[in-house]
Parts: sequence; structure tokens; C-alpha cells
Amino acid sequence: MDLVLEFRQGILSGEGYDGIGAFVISGVYSADTRECSWKKAYVARHTVEYSGFGEDKLIWGTWILPGAKGGFKIWPLAEGPPLKAIEEHEPEEQRALQTKLAAAPGRQTAAK
Repeated sequence: MDLVLEFRQGILSGEGYDGIGAFVISGVYSADTRECSWKKAYVARHTVEYSGFGEDKLIWGTWILPGAKGGFKIWPLAEGPPLKAIEEHEPEEQRALQTKLAAAPGRQTAAK
């Protein structure tokens, strides 16, 4: 996943791309409590809600979709595990998320 986040005067914004597609981020944060929440909207697709906490250069918390939720951690690439270790786990996590999305109530999928 490639992600750029900007924190300015309580507003959290950004954009990026992952195995699902391109997305934009909009939300809020508190410098006092270090809490943040945002929506990650995939272009012409679904939206994922996030809530979390900042600790040093790490943000951690939970993501929520209808019928599914899980945990996340975000950190600057230079501060986290080697990129190879991230890439090895990313496809498995993406497949699990895509399976949950396909099974979500009201979701229509194209015939294969």
C-alpha cells in the first residue's frame, strides 16, 4: 500500500493506492488526545471507516465495513518492518478482505 497523509489544524486528509484500488482519505484528529478517525473511500467503490490513536510515528486502531472489522497499524516506511515483510503478508490480508466484501449483505458481484 502507498499512502500519503496530511495532518493540519485538526483535519486529516490523504490519498493512496493498495491492492483494492485508488482511494482518498478524509477525517479528523485531536493533537491533545491523539485520537483520529477517517473514511477511506475507494474511487467508484466502497468506503472503510477507521478510528485510532497516534503514538510517536505509529497510528493504530480498527477499521469497519458492514459485516466485517479488523485492526490496523500505519507507520512511515523508514520506521516499520522491511518492505519485503510487508509485501509477503499483504496479499493474504487483501484476499481475506475481498472475501468479506463479496459476502457483505446487499453486495452484487459479476458472474465469472
